[in-house]
Amino acid sequence: MKTELLNYLVNNAGALSVEKIALNFITVVILSFCIYVSYKFSYNKLAYSARFNASLVLLAIITTLIMSCIGNNVALSLGMVGALSIVRFRTAVKDARDTAYIFWAIAIGICCGVSDYEIAVVGTAFIFVVILIFGNVQDNARYLLVIRSDRKSAKDIREVVEKYYNKGAIFRTDNSNLEQDEIIYLVSSKVKKKAEKKNGSLNEKLYEIEGVIDVKLISQNNEMNA
Repeated sequence: MKTELLNYLVNNAGALSVEKIALNFITVVILSFCIYVSYKFSYNKLAYSARFNASLVLLAIITTLIMSCIGNNVALSLGMVGALSIVRFRTAVKDARDTAYIFWAIAIGICCGVSDYEIAVVGTAFIFVVILIFGNVQDNARYLLVIRSDRKSAKDIREVVEKYYNKGAIFRTDNSNLEQDEIIYLVSSKVKKKAEKKNGSLNEKLYEIEGVIDVKLISQNNEMNA
């Protein structure tokens, strides 16, 4: 029984023809171009990464290469799993949507690698339409409002901020020493836009207070405005 199982694992290779392999790669290139276009037009110019977009195309092609190599050889597939399990990816994903694009590229590569073109084409078309619908959904960004002043002005600053944001800003921290005070608020993008439209510039109102040293508005998306 063991000998028969070993012979099955070793001999059941199921190698693909050259024409089939070429068709697999042509198909994955065409479908991965859909990923490229979708990624490019669903991100704004500041967040768009051309290198990451190109790597998605390469990821789909490489996955197809691996699947074409494995074919239906069970022994080779088990060895490939063991080999790939030692790889560690530590690059931080800056956007949750990037993870979806990575899985999309891998899925296309797997489907094309096993010559299942119908699932690859239909799945790509469906995902492409869904991303066109939901791709422009923007995150409700949050901002840290950091105000540095002398200690005497802290009370006046908090009153101005509370009034400006109509108590929509969340108080976070009050750091102080013998001479200076640093007050930090958390403000949502929605509250910020509403307050700016209604009350004008917060900076002007804060700098009218004697003792204010500087005002910083820091986006949690690493975009900074002062």
